[in-house]
Amino acid sequence: MKQTRSPISRCALILLGIAAAVRGSQETTPDEKQIKDLIATYATTIDRADTTMAETVFSNAPEVSFINPRGEDRGRQQIVTNLVQNLMGGVFSARKLTPKDAVVHVYGDTAWSEFAWDFTATVRKDGSPFHSRGMETQVYRRENGQWRIVHVHYSGAPVTVNPKGF
Repeated sequence: MKQTRSPISRCALILLGIAAAVRGSQETTPDEKQIKDLIATYATTIDRADTTMAETVFSNAPEVSFINPRGEDRGRQQIVTNLVQNLMGGVFSARKLTPKDAVVHVYGDTAWSEFAWDFTATVRKDGSPFHSRGMETQVYRRENGQWRIVHVHYSGAPVTVNPKGF
């Protein structure tokens, strides 16, 4: 006896197939996982104000750069000194950087990520709390089989009001 499926059961099977295909296409590749791990290590570097760890996160290529609301740093040594040692270690006595919802795009030996972040800290000078939120883009290059940051650009959280003229 031949079984026939109702239009509803055929539709359900089609939807299950589509869901499985979408889920399969969203699996994380090994490169994406390595870069997400690098983002986590970058956050730990900031949390600890760890200059040694920072040197493993950033490339040592001369064109490495870090753009932020306070300005820009060029070269790994300047980034390690100004961002990690002087700002994170010097200004704050405790820090917690939490990246959120990172999206990674890989193109051969280059890649970039974009994510939101939440940063809480304690100001060393007076013990006052500090909190900021923002968005960040990081650009990576694979060097000797390891992903390294070659550029960071971050900004504060988007403005949610419509100022005149926009």
